[in-house]
Amino acid sequence: MNSKVTEYINDKKIWTQELNLLRSVLLELPLEEVIKWGSPVYVYKGKNIVGLSAFKDYCGLWFFQGCFLNDDEKVLINAQEGKTQAMRQWRFPKLESIQSDLVKKYVLEAIKNSEEGKELKPQKNVKPLIIPNELQKLLDENGRLKEAFERFTLSKKREFTNYISEAKREATKQKRIEKITPMIINGAGLYDKYKN
Repeated sequence: MNSKVTEYINDKKIWTQELNLLRSVLLELPLEEVIKWGSPVYVYKGKNIVGLSAFKDYCGLWFFQGCFLNDDEKVLINAQEGKTQAMRQWRFPKLESIQSDLVKKYVLEAIKNSEEGKELKPQKNVKPLIIPNELQKLLDENGRLKEAFERFTLSKKREFTNYISEAKREATKQKRIEKITPMIINGAGLYDKYKN
C-alpha cells in the first residue's frame, strides 16, 4: 500500500469509504499502486491501467485504454466527447453503486488488453516546418549546409527557422543567418549551450 494514496483518500472526506472500497478491489489484482498527476494510478508492467479519483458529486475510476473494454454493462462514459479518445470513466455517486465483482471484471479485462498490446496512442498535430525564404535560399545554394541541416531533429530545425522568422527587420534576419550558419555546419543546435 502506497502511503501517498492513503493520504489522497483521507483528504477526500466525503468519498473516503467509496475510495477505500475501490482501492481494496484494485489491491487484490496484480497492479502497482502509485501517484501520478496528483491521483492514485494502478499500473501493470509499466502501463497505466486505471486511475482513482474523487470529485464533488462522485468518485470514480479512469481506464486509460477504456475504449477497448467491452462495457457490456454500459457503465463507462467518455467524459470529454470529441476530445478524449482512449480514456473512459466509471462514476460512482454513492457507496451502494460500487459492485466489487463487476469492477474487478472490468479491471481484469483492462489488464488483459494491456497484455495483448491494445493501446490507442494520442494523435500529435505536427505542424509542417516552414523554412523562411532567406534560410531556404542559403540551403539551396550550399549543399554542405543543407546536408547538415537535414541531420537535425524536427524540433532543432524549428528552433533555427523560428529564430530567423521572429526577426522583424531584414538586417536582423541576415545577422541571425550569419550566426547560425557555422552552428548548423558544426552540428550544434541553437540552444545546445544552455542545455548542458
